Amino acid sequence: MFRRLAVLAAAALTAAGTAVAGTAVPAQAATVACTATAGSPRCQVWTGTVDWVADGDTLRVDLAGDGTKDLVSVRVLGIQAMEQKVYSPKPERRRGDCHALAATVRLEQLVKAGGGQVRMTSLKSASASEGRPLRSVAVKIAGKWTDVGAELVRGGHALWLPFPGEWAMDEVYHAAAKQAAAAGRELYDTDACRSGPAQNSGLTLTVNPDAEGVDAENLNGEWFQLHNPSAAAVPVGGWWVRDSGLRRYTFPAGTVVPAGGDVFVHVGAGRDTATHKYWGLTKPIFSNVDPANHSVGDGGYLFDIHGDTRGWMIYP
Repeated sequence: MFRRLAVLAAAALTAAGTAVAGTAVPAQAATVACTATAGSPRCQVWTGTVDWVADGDTLRVDLAGDGTKDLVSVRVLGIQAMEQKVYSPKPERRRGDCHALAATVRLEQLVKAGGGQVRMTSLKSASASEGRPLRSVAVKIAGKWTDVGAELVRGGHALWLPFPGEWAMDEVYHAAAKQAAAAGRELYDTDACRSGPAQNSGLTLTVNPDAEGVDAENLNGEWFQLHNPSAAAVPVGGWWVRDSGLRRYTFPAGTVVPAGGDVFVHVGAGRDTATHKYWGLTKPIFSNVDPANHSVGDGGYLFDIHGDTRGWMIYP
């Protein structure tokens, strides 16, 4: 089903996607219900044939009806797979972070089950990420459209990633993420990559996504809290926290969560202490819960040095 393409470095993949995205996506008047739920908004719709599954959240698609054979790099809307670093149609040549390759394989399985044909939707045709069109992607399996993003999130292969202005699937993905976490699937299996340091310490992660006052004026009011309920201190140098986006804060060498104590990471700038660290960002990172503006939440995550997710909070 997939044409054999040469191995591409990450930078080349992004550049290629940027080159064709935006010019190869035709205006499309047709719309469909974004979800199967009653009262769903209407989404614009495109169809195409998958040429290649690049990674767990990116497809190379030949768009139907665009009059060309140009391939478009489509970024799957609403999800974030772990980062792949070497791209190839041949699985044995791929390289990436823990969980990255499994996500690619799962997306390939879904595409194959749908015969390589995809339906792509979005609220706004201009929605894009790094030059790639952002689209919810569905495949038809046993006569029914199956949203691949929901399947990847529900299976624990990807994080739920809210995109501003593209909210149609957020409630579905929020629920799917909660299901995956409760079941300990894939990303939520705390020793899936390998047994890590202080595996039985019971570390937990809490985030405060909504700072007092205006978030942009109180960046340090957004924070991650690592809590150690055990009787032994837990070194976390080289561990990292993130929201659902790609950005991450890595704990410096020597950082320790004291027995029965906490370490905080504040989003803004400040002077580090043993238990309070400062990311130094200039903008808030967490999506607030704001139903009037279709914002249903977000998540924060803690990873150890092996890439295992050791704590998380998907809110609300």
